[in-house]
Amino acid sequence: MSGLHDLFARYTFGHPERAAAELRAVLPSHVVSEVDWSSLKREPVSVVDPELRETESDLLFTARLQTGHPLLLYVLLEHQSTVDRWMALRMLRYVVRQVERWRQEHPKSQVLPLIIPLVMYHGPEGTWTAPRRVEELFDLPAGEEQRERWRALVPRFEYLLDDLTAEREEALRVRPGPPLARLAWLVLRYGRTGELARKLPDWVALFAQVQADPEGAEHLVVVIRYRVWTEGKAVHTAARRVLHSLVDGQRAEELMGTWAEEMIERGLQEGRQEGLAAGREEGRLQERAEAVLRILTKRGVHVDEASRQHILTCTDGATLDRWFDRALSATALSEVLDELAQ
Repeated sequence: MSGLHDLFARYTFGHPERAAAELRAVLPSHVVSEVDWSSLKREPVSVVDPELRETESDLLFTARLQTGHPLLLYVLLEHQSTVDRWMALRMLRYVVRQVERWRQEHPKSQVLPLIIPLVMYHGPEGTWTAPRRVEELFDLPAGEEQRERWRALVPRFEYLLDDLTAEREEALRVRPGPPLARLAWLVLRYGRTGELARKLPDWVALFAQVQADPEGAEHLVVVIRYRVWTEGKAVHTAARRVLHSLVDGQRAEELMGTWAEEMIERGLQEGRQEGLAAGREEGRLQERAEAVLRILTKRGVHVDEASRQHILTCTDGATLDRWFDRALSATALSEVLDELAQ
């Protein structure tokens, strides 16, 4: 479901107005007051490593301070189910990549832009417990006084954190920002707790505010598609009831129908991919079994029909690999098959 997390996060918080709401909720008040929020702009640049795509997505924004100084705001949205102890180190790496890119694009600049990193977390296993400072990851000598002296010698870096799992529902509902941002915070907060189907009816008024936007119908489809795909039938039923309370029955079913059609198509695509993968694996196992038999034949080892079928019908890759390796030097079938060897 990583693609759905990424789609929902980017759709919601990739928009400057909604991104500003997220940033205002977490940044220190003195920073909020000094940023020219009308200058906030999303950049089409991503620095997350390809192998991390299944657990997170990132957004980069540029803005100016009231003084005109440039500001980079880097937002990482965590989708993984467990807290990552090494997040501080990873965020430091991302920030370094950004400043390296800045130097390439501004070779004459003698200073670096301000970069503020932020992690938004919405995992199901409780609040975020990983260190937020890089210096906490180093193995420093024991003793507080000694540790302080050594800590001054290691890199210092800290990222901001918006831990949605630690926020109460009431606090998220009254956060300043567009209705879609507040609804997104709520579905991310409760989406992995098993409570979403029960919570959705309580948010009808917020759904209505989202629906009142000129792009409200699209917003609703995105929210419903994201949560129903990741949560299943109970949320599907609750979402249908919410929609019926907002719009007439036909329109509600049209919106749900859009979701259903895409759901079916996604299922078909996933089914085809799973079928192809299964077929490839079956073919690989068959080839390995036949290779075992060919080697035994070349070495003059007699294979009775029952053993032949036993080899050909084996579906465990590790077992076939073991038989293959043994067959290369075997002089008798008992040296290959585990059952005969025993």
